[in-house]
This record gives sequence, C-alpha cells and structure tokens, in this order.
Amino acid sequence: MANEKDALRVWFRLVRLNTRSRMAVANRLRAFDLSVPQCDVLTTLTENEGLSQQELAARLYVTKGNISGLIDRLVASGLVERRSLEGDRRSHAIYLTPAGREMAKRGIAAQEAFVAETLGCVTPERLALFEDLLVELRDLIRKQNEAAPEQGVEA
Repeated sequence: MANEKDALRVWFRLVRLNTRSRMAVANRLRAFDLSVPQCDVLTTLTENEGLSQQELAARLYVTKGNISGLIDRLVASGLVERRSLEGDRRSHAIYLTPAGREMAKRGIAAQEAFVAETLGCVTPERLALFEDLLVELRDLIRKQNEAAPEQGVEA
C-alpha cells in the first residue's frame, strides 16, 4: 500500500493532468467553434442517436439543466435537432443533423490526433499498465460510491 503522502502527490498530478488534457483538447476544438461539452454530446450521439436529454445527461455525468443548455446551443448552431417522442410531447429525442455529423467527425479527429501525440507515444507495455491502474482506481471509486452513493458520481 502506498503511503498517504505519495498517494496525495499522485492524486494532484492526476487532477492536473486531466485539466491540462481537457485544456489542450478544448484549444483544438475551439478552431471549430466547439466546446468540449458540445463535442461530448455530438460524439455520444454518433454512437447512439435518438437519446433523450435525460439519457444524454446520465451518459455525460451532467445535470438535466446543463444538458438542456447544451442542446439549445447545438440546435441554434444547426448541429442537432429535437424530435418529439411518441406518447410524450414534453420529451424529445436528440438527433444529429448532417452538419452535426460532420462536426462530430472533426471533433473526434481532433481528439484522436491529441491521443496519438500523447498516449500514442507511450510504449504498449506502459500504456497497458496505465490502463490497469485506471481500471483499478475506477473500481475502488465505484465500490466507495456504492457504500456512500450520496457522496459522489460514479467514475
């Protein structure tokens, strides 16, 4: 078991790495006038169109209020459209427009380039070790959240 001081140092490095990575990707997406959360919505829809706003919020770990604002901006930009769900006129399914599909491709390509320039430069053995560590940490956090679900969001 790691000592507390070492674990805390690594924790702060992980948090800072996440922030730096998101900033780097955000800078690349800005060239397309797209934010990271907007790109997250578009790329999620490439995997599964027709999700409700509530389903999108759950998949992206954001609130229903946040997803509503994101969808409003994406609709105004012509990248997604809302379609009424049969039997429930208050709920909508979200679909990509042709322009949204193209923007999602650009966003995915920008992220793939970033990954190739960073994680792609790590040896396969070290990358596999890093993934194993991430999965181990994810499982520890899930276990902790199951014991006290009101304290956080599942990783």
